[in-house]
Parts: sequence; C-alpha cells; structure tokens
Amino acid sequence: MKKTICLIICLIGALSFAQNKNARATIEVDGVCLMCKTRIEKACFKTKGVKSAVWDVKTHELSLIYDERKTNLETIKASVLEVGHDTKDQKATDEAYASVHPCCKYRDEAVKDDHREDAD
Repeated sequence: MKKTICLIICLIGALSFAQNKNARATIEVDGVCLMCKTRIEKACFKTKGVKSAVWDVKTHELSLIYDERKTNLETIKASVLEVGHDTKDQKATDEAYASVHPCCKYRDEAVKDDHREDAD
C-alpha cells in the first residue's frame, strides 16, 4: 500500500512539472482575400511545430498554436514573409511580394479598394 501511494505521489509530481509545450500567439499579417488566407496558413503549416494557424481576412490577425520545443514566433514570421506577406513589424522582400497573385497585391490601394467593395 505504501509503495502504491508513493508511486502515485511521484507520478502526480512528475506530471505537474511537465513543460507546457504549446504556445499561443497572434500576429498581424497583411493580405486581402481568401487566396491570401490559404497562402499564409499554408506557409505556417510548413513550419515544423505549428499545430494551428488561422488568418482572418477582415482583421488580418493570424492566430497560432505551436510547439515551443520545435519552433518559435520568429521562424513562423519568416515563413510568412517568404511567401510575400508583410507582418506588423517586418516587410516581405520585393521578390517575395512580386510572387503573390495580382489579386493579392495588398500594398496596392486599388486592389484593397476592390476587395472592400466585395466585402460590402
């Protein structure tokens, strides 16, 4: 009986000190449409350790859940920048931005206006 109680206490102690491996974060990412949404989320999932990535077209918020032991926020942001989408604090290279579909040129005011009309 004593051994069983000791084993249970040790098990509970070990579980309580286990590291919470999943981190949550939200970052702002520029884009204008559902094609952007697909591209941004796909870039995130190509990053090892990303468990969830959901980008909102209207708010431009990218909600993430990722394993901190396998990746970090800077690596995920780099993946988004590589596919041509700016984050709040970093801008994608001109080459990466040029690779996005013409309908996704979120830096172009005319394109943004076209997408605003679609939302109305």
